[in-house]
Amino acid sequence: MKTFDTPFLLTPDYREMEDKHQILKQYFGYSRFRPLQAEIIDSLTAGKNALVLMPTGGGKSLCYQIPAMMRNGLTLVISPLIALMKDQVESLRAVGIPAAFLNSSLLLAEQEAIKTDIAAGKIKLLYIAPEKVFQPGFLDEISAWKISLMAIDESHCISSWGHDFRPEYLKLSILREIFPSVPVVALTATADKVTRKDILHQLGISEAETFISSFDRPNLSLTVAPGLERRKKIIRYIQSRPNQSGIVYCLSRSGTEEMAGALTKSGIKAMFYHAGCSPKHRSDVQEAFIKDEIQVMCATIAFGMGIDKSNIRWIIHYNLPNNIESYYQEIGRAGRDGLPADALLFYAYSDLIIRREMIENSEADETQKELKRAKLDRMRQFCEAQICRRRILLSYFNEEVEKDCGNCDVCRNPRSKFNGNVLAQKALSAMARAGEKLTLPVLIDVLRGMRTAVTVKNDFINIKTFGAGKDIREEEWMDYLLQMLNSGVMDIAYDDGHTLKLNPLSYRILKENVPVSLVQKSQSFGSAEVHDPRTERQKIKDKVNDDLFEKLRQLRKQLADKESVPAYVIFSDATLNDMVLLKPTSPAQIRTVHGIGDVKFERYGQIFLREIQKYLAANKTPGVRLTHGLTYAETLLLYEKNLDIEAMAAERNLSPITIVAHLFKLRDSGENIDIQKFISPLSLKKFDAAVQKVAPSAEGEVKIQDIAEELGESLPPWEIRLIYNCRMMEPKAGNG
Repeated sequence: MKTFDTPFLLTPDYREMEDKHQILKQYFGYSRFRPLQAEIIDSLTAGKNALVLMPTGGGKSLCYQIPAMMRNGLTLVISPLIALMKDQVESLRAVGIPAAFLNSSLLLAEQEAIKTDIAAGKIKLLYIAPEKVFQPGFLDEISAWKISLMAIDESHCISSWGHDFRPEYLKLSILREIFPSVPVVALTATADKVTRKDILHQLGISEAETFISSFDRPNLSLTVAPGLERRKKIIRYIQSRPNQSGIVYCLSRSGTEEMAGALTKSGIKAMFYHAGCSPKHRSDVQEAFIKDEIQVMCATIAFGMGIDKSNIRWIIHYNLPNNIESYYQEIGRAGRDGLPADALLFYAYSDLIIRREMIENSEADETQKELKRAKLDRMRQFCEAQICRRRILLSYFNEEVEKDCGNCDVCRNPRSKFNGNVLAQKALSAMARAGEKLTLPVLIDVLRGMRTAVTVKNDFINIKTFGAGKDIREEEWMDYLLQMLNSGVMDIAYDDGHTLKLNPLSYRILKENVPVSLVQKSQSFGSAEVHDPRTERQKIKDKVNDDLFEKLRQLRKQLADKESVPAYVIFSDATLNDMVLLKPTSPAQIRTVHGIGDVKFERYGQIFLREIQKYLAANKTPGVRLTHGLTYAETLLLYEKNLDIEAMAAERNLSPITIVAHLFKLRDSGENIDIQKFISPLSLKKFDAAVQKVAPSAEGEVKIQDIAEELGESLPPWEIRLIYNCRMMEPKAGNG
């Protein structure tokens, strides 16, 4: 058995690089960092500890992989699953970064060879499981290594408040004792406030800075649908998406086998995966799925954690997940390449009953059972909610959201709303006056003026807001308060008896009368249909030449099979899409494609160029972007990604006025460029008002310099140029 299938080019002595931007472009092929990545990298390279919360697909790995290249020594990565290690290492080696893993899948001789390379300084990143750390003699071995950074992935596993607690993670604090001066970065995609605090405490890095990226994944379309005839709906859903990879999560092992059988009978390539399968079966079907040899994986939650397959286009939950953290992590496996993806959850009350029985029959202690019940209840609230589902997810992770997403089933089928400020202020005032010691049921009793043992004993009957909502029935208050909780109006503290807490938004509602929208109680759950995203995506689909994409996809598959690696290790779907949009016909052009660094350009650049040139010649399609020149082609690609003028300028490191000139040139060359979409009505009004005040020249011309002087700083120069060209140079277009 070979340790690795993908070779890497090791530079002499592998000298550390100082420029994070150079590493990003040279190895990973990206031109700029995602939000917070640069700050996290700077903190780690400076030797500081950090806790990083980023959504799945948000770029967590780069946050320690780039510092690993910049720091002198070995970066130790603690990762919970062998599959994740293998994916990460293959991807790193594919771009020329020396990485390795040590686990039970390797022969003893292979492990010794890796340790020899580590001692010689030839490995920059080493992935190991937490169990490996505590094998006899291993701590003694690594204490002799030159460790420069430690990364704890899936760090929520260390907290008993997290959704996937693993006792072996608790022992990892010993690494801090062995390497007290080595910076530690804990990474997770799912952790609420309580879990974050516990992670820092358990790892002994309480002083670490916490970096919280937005949990928003706007490319994911969220849908909850009734659980009636779900198997038939799933088959129709998948049949409408040929060649798209997806996962169907089922509650039981038998459920995965039955679902896979039904899909296979319908002509869909599907397999099942669960903990009861033999290790060989699990390994084989996982490999087949990663390499695009099967389209659908039907699995229990035993599958998927850490799978780095970037081109999963949809996730279906046949049954209700345990909690919102699990749901969020599982749907995060779709659309990791940033392209549109779907999350469809079927909800049936029978699933809720089964989940509750599983909690009661578990061996967990009563404290853990209570926590699991509360989190399951929040999952139920998510399914039954009548407000934007993305807002519920984000508020669960304590992220404030100002508007609905427009990309979930609730937003696509709006419910009637009313101004709920008075109700929210009554509830928040009661919470504040009671010292933030109220649970949800007790808050309802206080608002309705109920003299119960709890309200009397704690003297809640004497607070000013006692009985302030007695005109509203109990079930109505429950519905409205759950909406408030789900939309972030208040928080819940699971580690403090599930009491309700005020947050910054709460105070703004009380003091500044920030608006709160609530849905009428009468509108019940159950009308949502399975969402077919093709209508919303038609604009995107129109821009992508499906034939060319399919040819590039097949070429990628051939190369991946030849090298025995997953297809996405060669190039992601996002990179193929960029090729289709740009249609590069020269080496210089293909170097501008997203995700193509130095190593991948050397290995695959000419191969994909030939395929594109062959396609263009066969279809008599000119490389139109080539006729514009490379710089115009790059601007056109950014325009097709729907960026605004200033974003295009920042991406290209050019002035906005230069970008405006490019767009006019491209439009005049026959490209479908809508200049007018960059002109706001307010800017147009200011421009026209300035024109009226400027005296024309002897030839009757109103000069742009005079208009700019009249406008002063009320409009940026690029916008003045844009409007001037449309209004003054093209009167018909301007007056249309």
